[in-house]
Amino acid sequence: MSVLILVPSRLASTRLPGKPLADIGGLPMIVRVAERAAASRLGRVVVATDAGEIAEVVRSAGFECAMTRVDHVSGSDRIHEALQSIDPGRTVDTVVNLQGDLPTIDPSIVGQVLEPLKDPSCDIATLVVEITDEAERTNPNVVKMVGTPVAPDRLRALYFTRATAPWGEGPLYHHVGIYAYRRAALERFVELPASTLELRERLEQLRALEAGMTIMAGIVDTVPLGVDTPADLERARRHLEEEKRS
Repeated sequence: MSVLILVPSRLASTRLPGKPLADIGGLPMIVRVAERAAASRLGRVVVATDAGEIAEVVRSAGFECAMTRVDHVSGSDRIHEALQSIDPGRTVDTVVNLQGDLPTIDPSIVGQVLEPLKDPSCDIATLVVEITDEAERTNPNVVKMVGTPVAPDRLRALYFTRATAPWGEGPLYHHVGIYAYRRAALERFVELPASTLELRERLEQLRALEAGMTIMAGIVDTVPLGVDTPADLERARRHLEEEKRS
């Protein structure tokens, strides 16, 4: 597969203004994410943004940047525009959508998102982690994936929800917001209208399921730290310092 890692990034953030440019150990967060993406060695890494400030720091750090429109409502739409502009010859087979607020993600986890695509029936691949913290089971900010096992380390997605599901004894899985798309699947996905359950749950991956697309998830051991608040930012800074000392 020819793999392209696209990192959507925008400045608008209500809980943490200017989030992509926040300093983490002397570098902007978006650069830290690009470094982790490059360390995965999956393929070319490009940041997709609508902000000149983000483009400037990304390029100054030696990474590629694709400018996109400001009116995109989702990261999927943004990476699709970037893909069209940087690969008009359609040499890329697989697109990894890596969120720009995961500055401490293990590069090996980025690589694991490709594993479900070995199944030819899989349109979109993602990752999940078994929930071990009791509070996460009922936290609506923790998205759960309900899936059926298709291999010891893989599930086929049946539903995504902010509720506690499924009911009864057994594991619950925390969805990790990283995706790998077959190119045709990404192109189909962005052409679909927002779906009923997508709007109700505020989870765009439900659009794919409602349209009959197949999402499979690899099961990994740890949830990468997402930075959404000032407290998250401080945790990311501490994590990086601990990495340097270890």
